[in-house]
Amino acid sequence: MQERPSGERTHWTPVLRILGAALAVCLLLVGSVASSAPLASCEGVGEEIRNHYESRLDRLSLSKQRHFSQRLYRITGNEEYIPWNLPYARQLLGELRVDIAGLNVPGYALVRSRQVVEDYGTRTEKQRARKKMLGEWGEIAYAKNLAFRLVQARYYGLLDEAFLPGYERALDYLASLDFQSFLTDPEVLRVYSAQVANQLYYLHELGVADYREQVMAAFRGRYPSSRDAELSKAEYRNKIYGMTHFVIAASRYYQQPVDSAEFSWVLKEFEVNLERILQRTKEDIYTEVALSFLLAEMSGHEAVERIKLELAESYDPHVRMIPSEEGVIKGLAAGEHRNVLAIMLFCWPDQLHAGPDLSGLLPHQSE
Repeated sequence: MQERPSGERTHWTPVLRILGAALAVCLLLVGSVASSAPLASCEGVGEEIRNHYESRLDRLSLSKQRHFSQRLYRITGNEEYIPWNLPYARQLLGELRVDIAGLNVPGYALVRSRQVVEDYGTRTEKQRARKKMLGEWGEIAYAKNLAFRLVQARYYGLLDEAFLPGYERALDYLASLDFQSFLTDPEVLRVYSAQVANQLYYLHELGVADYREQVMAAFRGRYPSSRDAELSKAEYRNKIYGMTHFVIAASRYYQQPVDSAEFSWVLKEFEVNLERILQRTKEDIYTEVALSFLLAEMSGHEAVERIKLELAESYDPHVRMIPSEEGVIKGLAAGEHRNVLAIMLFCWPDQLHAGPDLSGLLPHQSE
């Protein structure tokens, strides 16, 4: 076969150039698809977990049914989640009516508080520390639970005279307590920081008191970033978990976005210390870190994608759940908090939904 001079063109040359260009475009497209594949995979993981829990939701307690379905309603607005909130709401109204009547009885709150402390778990060191702490604060153990129930009633559109006659008696009772001392106490912040953030915003939501400035100052004084290396793993987790709950509680638990400037001190620390957070905390906590950025309308932040990938790696497709940090599947109930957070992160919406409002679905007390 005659050898062709190196500079000579043939009729195949234009074809080869076209094929080369097409191959280059294909490679670009493949690269693009590959880069978006983790995100698509994450969304798929979220849907798998959601389907797994929804098909078994009746196996959970009313409290966990409420926790799951309330949050799924708030990220979807899907009315199919409303019926799962109704049994809990009926129970809630019954408990609050007992409380409102009981607060007329001298010593009622203290007796209830002692019962709360007595019933508090002691299985872990964290539980034992919290039980001891709560036992030193008189009626606070009962009052904090009362505030939580009142806030839930408000979120459901049920905190009024039609459903809870005399409910202002409960608000007056909460206003009579020294919550500021409790919420700014260094030992309380050491073992209970996420609950401090929750309680802070319950009181604000109910119009009882606004201690946000004082409590955030106390928290930042108790946990300066310069001391992070000195904290035990438990203390560091308590700190980061508390920081996420300032943001989450301010959003009324995923009902509305928050002001990123107001929580810049939280978000900046998460950004700077992301790798430390991933190494020293667990799935529940670092997922809430990502949700904090989402609530601040910073969905494009690199921390969100980094945490999505980390969480997706923890997913067990055989059981369709995120296991505990030890890699153990302890059941639907034990994993509900961690897994509903994962669903929210992987399936975050463009818009949040308040409520759900159940006021048109439940009878007034007089009916």
